[in-house]
Amino acid sequence: METQLPLLPLRGVLVFPYMVVPLEVGRERSLNALEKAMLGPQELLFVAQKDTRTDDPNEDDLYRVGIIGEVKQVLKMPAGGAKVVVEGRSRAVIHKITDEGTYFEAEVESVAEDNEMSDETEALMHAVMELFEVYIKNSKKMPGEASVSMNVDDPGRLADTIISYLDIRTVEKQEILEIFSATDRLKKVSDILSRQMELLEIEKRINVRVRKQMERTQKEYYLREQLKAIQRELGETDEHTDEVQELRQRLADTVGLAEDIREKISREIDRLAKMPTMSAEAVVVRNYVDWLLNLPWGIETNERVDVEEAERILNEDHYGLKKVKDRILEYLAVRQLSQSLKGPILCLVGPPGVGKTSLARSIGRATERNFVRVSLGGVRDEAEIRGHRRTYVGALPGRIIQGMKQAGSNNPLFLLDEVDKMAMDFRGDPSAALLEVLDPEQNAHFSDHYIEVPFDLSQVMFITTANVLHTIPKPLLDRMETIVIPGYTEEEKLHIGWQFLWPKQMRSHGLKPNMVEISQHAISDIIRHYTREAGVRQLERQLGAVCRKVAREIVQGKQHTIRVSVTNLEKYLGPHQVHHAAKESQDEVGIVTGLAVTEAGGDVMPLEVTTMPGKGQLNLTGQLGDVMQESARAAYSYIRSRAREFGIDPTFHETLDLHVHVPEGAIPKDGPSAGIAMATAMVSALSNIPVKSQIAMTGEITLRGHVLAVGGIKEKTLAAHRAGIRELILPKDNENDLDDLPRNVKRSMTIHLVKHLDSVLEFALSETIVREKVVPKK
Repeated sequence: METQLPLLPLRGVLVFPYMVVPLEVGRERSLNALEKAMLGPQELLFVAQKDTRTDDPNEDDLYRVGIIGEVKQVLKMPAGGAKVVVEGRSRAVIHKITDEGTYFEAEVESVAEDNEMSDETEALMHAVMELFEVYIKNSKKMPGEASVSMNVDDPGRLADTIISYLDIRTVEKQEILEIFSATDRLKKVSDILSRQMELLEIEKRINVRVRKQMERTQKEYYLREQLKAIQRELGETDEHTDEVQELRQRLADTVGLAEDIREKISREIDRLAKMPTMSAEAVVVRNYVDWLLNLPWGIETNERVDVEEAERILNEDHYGLKKVKDRILEYLAVRQLSQSLKGPILCLVGPPGVGKTSLARSIGRATERNFVRVSLGGVRDEAEIRGHRRTYVGALPGRIIQGMKQAGSNNPLFLLDEVDKMAMDFRGDPSAALLEVLDPEQNAHFSDHYIEVPFDLSQVMFITTANVLHTIPKPLLDRMETIVIPGYTEEEKLHIGWQFLWPKQMRSHGLKPNMVEISQHAISDIIRHYTREAGVRQLERQLGAVCRKVAREIVQGKQHTIRVSVTNLEKYLGPHQVHHAAKESQDEVGIVTGLAVTEAGGDVMPLEVTTMPGKGQLNLTGQLGDVMQESARAAYSYIRSRAREFGIDPTFHETLDLHVHVPEGAIPKDGPSAGIAMATAMVSALSNIPVKSQIAMTGEITLRGHVLAVGGIKEKTLAAHRAGIRELILPKDNENDLDDLPRNVKRSMTIHLVKHLDSVLEFALSETIVREKVVPKK
């Protein structure tokens, strides 16, 4: 028989026939269904939800079998909702669910219980009851009244009662609810009970194992304590005690420790003595004490202060680099007079391959200091410098303290390599942590997060290296004495290649002097046509390539001495790989040889200017940067303002366009040093007077025609010398830079120092300017 009943969805709980269950009703639809039931026969249909997380279920979220139950008691709560006591009546199959707007109503059909008693059913009842009694005894979660409620003769009711006590999933309980045959229901309950019994056994075994482990640990603790007491009585010690005594002895033997640091280490050793050997905290304390005792607190190496011997070692290891060597020798000279001088903090700046790192190692050898190198390239974590605090798992001191431990003395030479390549992120700024390390007024009390006590770095000689200065923060740069290593001249490279690199490559390739010879002209040709660099790394690689080819020839049967010269160099290295710009072969109008500085050193840079009919536009091409373009416009404006004095038609800007081009357009160019070269080329093009081909120039120009100083004079001069140019125009303000030039270069070149563009034009143009109005060539 079908009936219409209000529907109340249940979450995580099921009602079975003949069971009295307390429920809490809080959802609005459920409260409306309850109110509707109380107006009638007080009957409701209780149906479980498939997903307990759904707050507002629909028809698809509900199972199709539920329980018709009667509301026995309702208690409304002050905060909303209600507590009800319901009794299950019978199972019911849902045929249709209707949404009445404020609650659900279901068309259901009550299902009569199939309680036919057979021999099989009776045997199942006894078996299930015995299983359940065993389950009650073994389970600590079962209430005491569970066994009393088993006095049931109805097989279906027995199955429902047992399943209601079991702590199983709602899905499994729903499966029991949907089985209408009492015998089948008992079989299902028997299977579930058997599985629950197996789970209880597994849980029991786990509990026994855990309890035994705990008992064993406690037993070991008590036994160890008793053993310690017995050993104390017998005057014996264990390994842990031996370790503690060893640490105490090391502490007593450590010299140079401040009293507060000694007391701190002593307290940590006392803590370690009271800890179980294998505890995690004991490992942390043991490592901490070990680090503190391994640091060179009062250990100093005897520094070499013999200036002559140090100079001999520096010259033996490196050719040139006079400024750096002089600074180190000055420091050693002062050390002879005063022992209180703190270690210098130097920053060697220069392009790759000039020998910054190897020079630092050579300084360590010359001063007889222990050498430590730390690479800072790519470091972006402040803890890399200062270390991690001991609270972190696997914490260690920073690289500075690790380096001091590696050095084994408190006055090593400490090289901080690639200091310009540090970065920063959310973990901190390592360059800021270096401020304390590289400040002579602060580093006597350097604090590492791990060791937590001050360490004296004032006797350390710090040397940092960098390729560029603009990426180093200003406060950090201010703490260092910067020494610029601009790069080697061609003559210096020849000397390095002949005296150092070629013998080194021969040794590394297993060649002997009687097997191969190379001429100095061949090395010079390699420098000029197979390398483009400020240092000598590419030169060393090319010499290594020659050695490999020679080694192959010797292995393949050549017995005589192999001679490498300019004539057969292409056989070993192939055709020329580098082509340097050369001077113009003849004087030409609008073409000037400028000078530039690159990462590989200096280079000549031709500039071209041409005129064409137009309306006074100034076109600039060749990938010129903003500063270089502004310099060209300044030169253009200055020429317009003095056109009549330069013998140029003052109205040229109304009839002519100027095009300024710097060849090798794929290479970006910038800087103000091409100002006088562009101005000279413009005057030449507008006045139709050729520029001397054997002259090159560099200098910044102002709107008043003044020539200002520029950088890279040494590199530019060497590039001009290499290109065959023997006459240079340089700013007067750069006169002091000429002292850095090699003597042979200065002797072979004529250098004009100028203050104004008028002087530049006087030296550069092949004809004297006619100071009157002329008609420019169109």
